Amino acid sequence: MLAFTGPDSERMNSLIVILGIGFFLGMRHATDPDHVVAVSTIVSRQRSLAQAALIGALWGLGHTLTIVAVGCPILLFHMAIPARAGLAMEFSVGIMLVALGALNLSGALQWISEKFAPTHPPHRGEHAHVHSSGGSLHFHAHTHGPAAAGHGESLEPPAWIRRAFARLGLYQSLRPLLVGVVHGLAGSAAVALLVLSTIREPRWGIFYLLVFGGGTIAGMMLITAAISLPVVFAGGKFSWMQRGLAIASGVVSIAFGLFLSYQIGIVGGLFSSHPHWTPR
Repeated sequence: MLAFTGPDSERMNSLIVILGIGFFLGMRHATDPDHVVAVSTIVSRQRSLAQAALIGALWGLGHTLTIVAVGCPILLFHMAIPARAGLAMEFSVGIMLVALGALNLSGALQWISEKFAPTHPPHRGEHAHVHSSGGSLHFHAHTHGPAAAGHGESLEPPAWIRRAFARLGLYQSLRPLLVGVVHGLAGSAAVALLVLSTIREPRWGIFYLLVFGGGTIAGMMLITAAISLPVVFAGGKFSWMQRGLAIASGVVSIAFGLFLSYQIGIVGGLFSSHPHWTPR
């Protein structure tokens, strides 16, 4: 157990080592099965490595916010989380996985994405139509009228339009952020208790949580980019690959969510009179 009682140089060296380990532990934490299954349901329809990595970063940000929000009181005030509350936080992950899988299989996620962040909102008459071609973004005059003569001349859009359309929509941004928040609830107690047993100074413990969170962000960005690679390189040539990945991720998410819910609710005793829970 490290108490930071040695010389300043030794303390600093020890701190650097611990923070380095914390970063890589955060990256490893991102590879937990429930994390990978959850984000796979979100990125299975992405055709951009940048957007897939951004989804991973948003998941990591949500996870980090919860880790810090829950972990700080544990570190500062040595708070104890009741067993039933800890099990309930982990049980919420199982329910979320089932819901994400069901939404993915039903196509509801895609419908919600188009509804709240459409790539081509409905218009009447002539309007600016944005589309990608040859790896770049263009816009031109476009009409849906019966006498439509086709598209107008393509023009290079202003920089502010390119930046706006390069970002994810509001719904696509909030979804991984909220999923990360739920995952953070399930793992925050274990991470905070691990820090508490290693670092006695609260300020360094909180800094460790932030570094750990940075590791989870980096790890999840790599994971989401890797998951989207097959679809990105296939492009529109193999649409069956994207559909297959979406279906597979949905089935796995439901199956794993049900398994996790059973383990926590029945085996862990969440619904019994004597729940037993060990943060992990």
